[in-house]
Amino acid sequence: MAARSCGNFLDLASGELLDVPQTPRGLPRVMTLPGVITDGNVGSDADSDCSSSVCRERKIIVANMLPLQAQKDYGTGKWHFSWDEDSLYLQLKDGFSPETEVIYVGSLKVEIEPNEQEEVAQRLLDDFKCVPTFLPRDIQKNFYYGFCKQQLWPLFHYMLPVCRDHGDRFDRLLWQAYVSANKIFADKVMEIVNPEDDFIWIHDYHLMVLPTFLRKSYNRVKLGFFLHSPFPSSEIYRTLPVRDEILKGLLNSDLIGFHTFDYARHFLSCCGRMLGLDYESKRGHIGLDYFGRTVYIKILPVGIHMGRLESVLNLPSTCNKVKEIQEHFKGKTLILGVDDMDIFKGISLKFLAFEQLLLQHREFQGKLVLVQIVNPARSSGKDVQEAKRETYSAAKRINEIYGCPDYEPIVLIDGPTPRYEKTAYYAVAECCIVNAVRDGMNLVPYKYIVCRQGSSVMNEAMGAKPDSLKTGMLVVSEFIGCSPSLSGAIRVNPWDIDAVAEAMNMAITMSEAEKQQRHDKHYRYVSSHDVAYWARSFMQDMERACKDHYDKRCWGIGLGLGFRVISLSPSFRKLSVDHIISAYKRTSRRAIFLDYDGTVVPQSSMAISPSPEVVTVLDALCNDPNNTVFIVSGRDRTSLDDWLAPCEKLGLAAEHGYFIRWDKISEWESLAADLDWKEIVEPIMKQYTEATDGSSLEVKDTALVWHHQDADPDFGSCQAKELLDHLENVLANEPVVVRRGQHIVEVKPQGVTKGLVAEKVLSKMVSNGKAPDFLMCIGDDRSDEDMFESILISGSGSGQSLPAVPEIFACTVGQKPSKAKYYLDDTTDVVRMLRGLANSSDPKSRHSTHLQVAFDSTFW
Repeated sequence: MAARSCGNFLDLASGELLDVPQTPRGLPRVMTLPGVITDGNVGSDADSDCSSSVCRERKIIVANMLPLQAQKDYGTGKWHFSWDEDSLYLQLKDGFSPETEVIYVGSLKVEIEPNEQEEVAQRLLDDFKCVPTFLPRDIQKNFYYGFCKQQLWPLFHYMLPVCRDHGDRFDRLLWQAYVSANKIFADKVMEIVNPEDDFIWIHDYHLMVLPTFLRKSYNRVKLGFFLHSPFPSSEIYRTLPVRDEILKGLLNSDLIGFHTFDYARHFLSCCGRMLGLDYESKRGHIGLDYFGRTVYIKILPVGIHMGRLESVLNLPSTCNKVKEIQEHFKGKTLILGVDDMDIFKGISLKFLAFEQLLLQHREFQGKLVLVQIVNPARSSGKDVQEAKRETYSAAKRINEIYGCPDYEPIVLIDGPTPRYEKTAYYAVAECCIVNAVRDGMNLVPYKYIVCRQGSSVMNEAMGAKPDSLKTGMLVVSEFIGCSPSLSGAIRVNPWDIDAVAEAMNMAITMSEAEKQQRHDKHYRYVSSHDVAYWARSFMQDMERACKDHYDKRCWGIGLGLGFRVISLSPSFRKLSVDHIISAYKRTSRRAIFLDYDGTVVPQSSMAISPSPEVVTVLDALCNDPNNTVFIVSGRDRTSLDDWLAPCEKLGLAAEHGYFIRWDKISEWESLAADLDWKEIVEPIMKQYTEATDGSSLEVKDTALVWHHQDADPDFGSCQAKELLDHLENVLANEPVVVRRGQHIVEVKPQGVTKGLVAEKVLSKMVSNGKAPDFLMCIGDDRSDEDMFESILISGSGSGQSLPAVPEIFACTVGQKPSKAKYYLDDTTDVVRMLRGLANSSDPKSRHSTHLQVAFDSTFW
C-alpha cells in the first residue's frame, strides 16, 4: 500500500498528533538596533523593526546542537555554561566581520527541567546570544535517535532497510516527531528574526524541512542550508516515503551547500527525476528555477580552524605526550587511524588490509604499528555493537598471529581521548589512513596535515631541526567528502583489501622528496581553505542569491509540505475574466492569439485533439464578425486541419508559422525556404533515436524534432546537449535554427517564429485599414514569448503603426517568469475565460472587421 503523505505540515506539528508543550514564555525579541531589546510579536514581511541603513548585520546560525558545554553543580543546583571551542558552528564566526552579530539557535546537549528553562534561556541569550529549543523528551528521542539516526542517517550513507537486520523500516511516528522538532526550531527562529535584514544559515540533515516553516512565515526570508552528510543517489533516496516533502523543504532555501559535486549532482538528479526540475549553470553558479525563484547550489568542502589546532599543538601536555609516544614506539613506524565507532568507518576493513600488508611484507613485522583511536559512537544500536565486536575480534586475532611480547601490531585506543593526545599521535605518525566506506566530509586528514607541518615548539619536542623537511602521507577512501580536495593522497576503494594494503606500503616506502611534495601541496590547500574561508565563501554566495528578493512580487501557494513561494515581476498578475470581458465588449476590432497544447488542451492529456467544448467556443468566437481566429502552432498542418475542421472561419498557422491559412476555404501559404538541410539532419537524429531508449523523431514538412521526454532524464538531457552541439557544427552554414526546448531538440528554418505570425496578421489588418483595438495572446511555452513580445511592441506603437493604442492582454499559462503581463493558472481557466468572451460576442454586429483569433499551439 502506498505510504500516506503528510497532509498538513502545521497539523503534524500540533498537539493533535504530538503533545508539544509551549515554552513558558516567549524569549525577548532580539532587535538589530544596538542595546534595544523588546518583547513583541513577529510581524509580516511588510514590517521592519528598523531601517536597513541603521541595522547591525546579523547572522542566525541554526543547528541541532548549540556550540556550548553545560555542566550542573549539584551542590548549588546551578548550571554552568561555556563555549565548545571545538564546535564548527562556533569556529565559522571567524569568516564574518567583527561587527557581525551572530545568534545561535539549537538544543543543549543536556536536558533542562521545565521549571529551569526560562531562567536558562535568558542566561544563554544574555551571555552567549544562544536561543535554546528545549525539545520535549519524547520528541527529542523520536526526532534525533529515531528518524535522524535510524532512518535518515543510514539512508544517506546508502544503507537500505531491505530486512530488519539491515536497519529500521520507515516509521511515520518518527517522521511526525521530526516535523514537530523542526516546527519548534522554526518558532524559536521567528521569535528573534528580523526577516528583511537577517541571514539565516541552517545546518545538516536534522533540519531539512525547517526552511518550509520559515518561508511560509516570511516569503522573502534569506535562507541558506548546508548539508554536512552525503546526499545519496536518486536510486537510494527515492525509496524514502517522504522524499518529496524533504526535497521541497530544501528548495525553500535560497542557497544549498554540499561538500562535493557528487552530493550536489545526486540532489539535482533527485530534483529532476522526482519534481521535474531542470538546472543550469549561470555564470559559473549552478541554479534551479523553482516557481520563479532561483535556488543556487554551492559546492565547497568545509575546512578546519588552523589557530585552534596550532594552539593545541603547542601545549606542554601535547609535547610531553609526543615524547612519550616516540619513546614507547622507538624504532617503529606508526600508521594512524582516528574514527568514530560506527559501521561506515571501515575500521575492520582497515585491520584486514593491515593484516594483508604484514602477510605480504614480512619485513614490516615487528616494525610497523597501526594505532587506531576510536571515538565514542554517536548513536546506539545493534549495528554499532556489531561493528565494535568485529573491530575488537579482528584486532585480537591479528595481534595474536603477528604480535610478540615487545610488539603489538594493532594498538586500539577506545573511549574518550583527550584532544592533546590525538594531536600528539597526528604529529608522530608517518601515515594516516581514513578507510570509511561512506562519510560526508571527515576532517581527520586535514588535522593530520596541519599537525605534521608542526611548529617551532613541536619541532623542539620531537627533536627535529627547524629546517627539516615536512612530510605526511595520506591513504584515503574515495567515498569520503574530503577525498577530491586531497590530490596528493593515495585514494583507495576500502572494500579492496589488497589495494588498501598496497597503498599503505606505498605510503611508507615512498621517497622523502615525493612525500614532501605531496605534503606541501596538501598544506597549502588546507591552510588557505580553512573554516573561515568556507563560512565567508558560503555567506558571500548567500548574499548574492538573496539580493533580488525585493525586486519581485512573491506569494505562497500550496498546503502543508507542498508549500512554496511564487516569485514574479511586480507587474505580473492574474488575468481577471471580468476585466477582459469588459474590454472585449467596448472594442470592435479584436485580434486574439491563443496557445493549443498546454493552453486549451492540457499538456499531460492523452487526447491531443480538442474537446467538443473547445471547438464550440472557438467556433463562436470565429463567427463574431468583429473577430478573426488564427491558430499559431508547432503542430503540422494536417493535424490542425483535422482537429479544427468544424471552425470554418478559423485561421491556422502550422509549424510555428511556416504554413499559414486564413480560413478553411483559403489555400495554405508557405514561407520560401531551402529545405535541403533536412537530408543532413534526419540521419543524425535517427542515430540518436536508436541510441537513446525512449526517444523519438518527429518529421514535419519544414522541421525535424527529436523528443526525449520518455527517456531517462539524465541520459536524455546528456544526449540532447550532445545532439545540439553536433547539429550546430554540421549546420553552421545552413539557413536554419537549432534550438533546445523542453525535452526536445528542434531544427527549423531561420526567421520562422510565432512572433512573425502575429506581425503578419497585424500588418495585414493595418494595411486593410482595420487596425485592431483589442489584442489578446495566450500561450504556455517559451516559443510563445516571441508572440508576446511582438504584440506588446506592436501595441505600444514602436512596431506596427496603429492609429490608437489597443487594449493588450498578453497572458501565459501557469505562474512563471514571462514577457506576458498576465497569467492564468491552467487550461481550465483559459477555456472558462474564452467561454466568457464567446458569450459576450455579438454575431450580428456589422461594425467590425473579421478578426482571426490566433491560437498558438505549444507543441512541446
